[in-house]
Amino acid sequence: MSLRTLRNNFRLFFEGALLSYVALFRWLRPMTYLASKVVSPLSYMLFFVFLGKYASNGSEASFYIVGNALQIAASSGIYGVTMSIGGDRRDGTLLYLFGSPANRLTVFFGRAFMHIIDGAFGVVLGFFWGVVLLGLDLSQANLGALALVIVITTFSTCGLGLLCGCLSLVTLNVMFVNNTVFFLLLLFSGANVQTALLPAWAQAIGQALPLTRGITAARQIVGGASLAEVSHLLAGELLFGFVYVALGYLMFRWFEAFAKRRGTLEAF
Repeated sequence: MSLRTLRNNFRLFFEGALLSYVALFRWLRPMTYLASKVVSPLSYMLFFVFLGKYASNGSEASFYIVGNALQIAASSGIYGVTMSIGGDRRDGTLLYLFGSPANRLTVFFGRAFMHIIDGAFGVVLGFFWGVVLLGLDLSQANLGALALVIVITTFSTCGLGLLCGCLSLVTLNVMFVNNTVFFLLLLFSGANVQTALLPAWAQAIGQALPLTRGITAARQIVGGASLAEVSHLLAGELLFGFVYVALGYLMFRWFEAFAKRRGTLEAF
């Protein structure tokens, strides 16, 4: 690969990532961003934290605070990334993408790049609210290790979002895909229910999803664990992120080949 080609791919990656992100949230109306990325995650975080505190007589407040702070990554990783990819089909720009000579992997992963940054910021904001509003104690936590957990967990969640985005190319009901996956994460990732208390089949689902290992690692770090003690959890979380990205990319290329062969963007 020549230096010029490499430079063009980097330009395509960053410009495509930024433009697809800005177009998604309509920056001329910042209230849309604030409502979807700040108010909504904070409201369900407060709901589950107070419900959990009530159910456990307040003895396990940090369990719910940490779990739901990490769960905020799903807002960007699932809804944001899925709508970035599905939006190309909805808005009629997918035809031009398939007709361009642009590097597909660059374009594909670029759809998630800004959402990784935005999702990590959302999780940090969740921890901030946890400390300021809910009394979360981070005095024993290694903040550098916690930051690494946040980035890796957000990446793995966005990897699942890329796969869901490709599923949205073969269905007309994108929100059904979003909501189903989001609530699967909410139920089986351990954000609000200890995974050990779930039935075996539910634990198996949770282990195949992102967030599960990241939430466990974050709770251990908040409790005083070192980075080395949670490294196996982070390695698993990172591996699942790459697996979901690879599956999503393969499905994206299959859909492109299908569309070109049939001359239509309607798979079914």
